[in-house]
Amino acid sequence: MSDPLKRSGRTFLILSQVYPPDPASVGQHMHDAAAELARRGWRVKVVTSDRGYDDPTIRYERFEVRDGVEVYRRPWSSFGKKSLAVRALAMGIFMLHCLWAGLTTRRLAAILVSTSPPMCGFAAAVAQMVRRVPLKYWVMDLNPDQMIELGKMRADSFAAKMLNALQRFVLARSDHVIPLDRFMADRLLKKLNPAQQARLKGRMTIMPPWPHEDTLDVVPHEKNPFREKHGLNGHFVLMYSGNHGYSTPVTTLVQAALKMDKNPEDKDILFMFIGGGVGKKDVDQAIEQHKPANLRSLPYQPFKDLRYSLSAADVHLVTVGNDVVGVVHPCKIYGAMAVSRPILLVAPDPCHASDIIRDNNAGWHISHGDVDGAVATIRSIARMGRDELAAMGGRAKAYIDRDMSKEALCAKFCDLMEAGL
Repeated sequence: MSDPLKRSGRTFLILSQVYPPDPASVGQHMHDAAAELARRGWRVKVVTSDRGYDDPTIRYERFEVRDGVEVYRRPWSSFGKKSLAVRALAMGIFMLHCLWAGLTTRRLAAILVSTSPPMCGFAAAVAQMVRRVPLKYWVMDLNPDQMIELGKMRADSFAAKMLNALQRFVLARSDHVIPLDRFMADRLLKKLNPAQQARLKGRMTIMPPWPHEDTLDVVPHEKNPFREKHGLNGHFVLMYSGNHGYSTPVTTLVQAALKMDKNPEDKDILFMFIGGGVGKKDVDQAIEQHKPANLRSLPYQPFKDLRYSLSAADVHLVTVGNDVVGVVHPCKIYGAMAVSRPILLVAPDPCHASDIIRDNNAGWHISHGDVDGAVATIRSIARMGRDELAAMGGRAKAYIDRDMSKEALCAKFCDLMEAGL
């Protein structure tokens, strides 16, 4: 931790396209770190968008002080996810806002930037060159890797080469780099030559993001108003909660639900998909076309109600696309485990999520496309004894309490932010 005298009046600048009250996970984690840095005595300034990330019709206050953090929300920085071109335009405009903040913020001590959006890192790196202050790079996903793996961009295209060059530039200017798991760290290193790899290893700390455990109490089913409100009592609920993205496909689970819908033996099994994102259309289209009784869709729930919605599940569903291991990180697994629920994972193996489930005996794993395997596994889970299911959920929560404490991880992260200041 840095000298308190060095913090006085100096500014920690944080650049993030999303920030609370927007529900996106990246913004929530940025706020946790920002609030802790403010508590430690820094002036913390956040530059973010004034519109919702998933729903750009939602508008937020242009300026507020939230938990001691000065939040500046800039216009024309989010137009939703209708197309890559629209998203790219918003990212470009937001990058200019970030560059201006980096160049003009007074008494600048350091800059923290994530990979959301990718161009934001370039603005931070340019500001670092001019201002000669430490740059901390929180790698939460990788692009163009994600676009390439999902078939949205060719690896040999000009755009891909430009984005890879941009990321190498940011890595070279960063004083500390924090990837979320070992798979992500390996992908970062492969972008560099041997000399650059050796230098990056000395400035890299692999660290997973913490769950929002202060909002994730375990709520018993019989005391849960969310279950009462949505008529879930008497049902065995499998829940997917969070962003439905290209990299987290839910198709196998939706097909399993449709296959089970007409079977009388499965009438008590209910699939619930909560959140938003481009992949949510697979759920909503299935509901519109087939009218299944066992499939429900809800939008993102208020952050303050997360303990109720997550605890309403008996088992949580987590997905990782086959080609995005190390490209995106399965953050939603932590919140599910924090409310003492086991995990049904649809993903390749190995990946970070499958490591967690296997090491802690906290769930089950199936492969994408294995609809029959998903149906058989879900039926087996639903027939399990309640004590056995609770024991598995208990092991999930024990892992969070032991290794993933928000207090410990956020403090460690902020120690890394203050290092060298």
